Amino acid sequence: MMTTTNSTINLTSLIPPQLYLSSSTASTTIQSPHTCVKHEVNRRHLLTALTLSVSIASSTVQVAGARGLFQMPPFRLSNRYYLVRAGESEFETLGIINTNPVAKTSVDSGLSEVGKKQTVKAAFELKSMGACDRGCWIWPSITQRAYQAAEIIASVNGIVRSYIVPEYSFLDARGLGAYEGKKLETVSEVYASDGISPAIKPPPIDDGTPNESVTDVFVRVTQLMSILETQYSEDTIVIVSPDSDNLTILQAGLVGLDLRRHRELSFAPGEVRFVDTSSIPTYKQPASAVYKCLKPPNCN
Repeated sequence: MMTTTNSTINLTSLIPPQLYLSSSTASTTIQSPHTCVKHEVNRRHLLTALTLSVSIASSTVQVAGARGLFQMPPFRLSNRYYLVRAGESEFETLGIINTNPVAKTSVDSGLSEVGKKQTVKAAFELKSMGACDRGCWIWPSITQRAYQAAEIIASVNGIVRSYIVPEYSFLDARGLGAYEGKKLETVSEVYASDGISPAIKPPPIDDGTPNESVTDVFVRVTQLMSILETQYSEDTIVIVSPDSDNLTILQAGLVGLDLRRHRELSFAPGEVRFVDTSSIPTYKQPASAVYKCLKPPNCN
């Protein structure tokens, strides 16, 4: 059985003491249930105080939520970013495409001997750039070669393992569908399709390998950036990817480039690049001036 009790809302707790008036003109008497003391409150001041309280609360919510809204290209970045492609993998040494996430933690997905040397070179390049002089966070894909690269980078730059944050999905190598297991040279066919439209997917396959378009990759790297920009502020973050496409599509989005041209920003195994949202590296400048994309992935 429901019982009803009379309750008194204590409005005095919402009003600064200086607003209490002794005048009875245009006033309301509010009785505190705890002190049984009557306060004379001017109605106009009451409305002003309540409106101000609601306004401040609303403003606080808007400001708190604003940092979580991330879009490409960003107006500004709260952190410094370095993009690193992991060194060559065992599969890449064999000249075989391997993008199935099921195998991403296998030994064969790890760094080859050449890849280890490339990664050590990248780690020392980051050191010479002063990337982690004041500390840094290292965000690698959980893919074997990317995480191995992160450990090498941390060791060379004096970063403890607790500052390595493995990413479990947003930095997976781009899934190439039916190209899985084929020769690396055939990936040029995928890039030819990318140049037509960022929405074109590679042919599908039934072994669990995703067939991702440029737009698909763009969505997940944007989600990654949203997390990083919300979680950190004024920090240095080193993003370590197992492949080039994650990084080229991410960089294209950050600087507002047509995603169909992302391949022109290609990363070699072990390459390091500081994110500069104001320009494209001069050696990557396209011949065409029609390159800016203000609302990726819609670049038409």
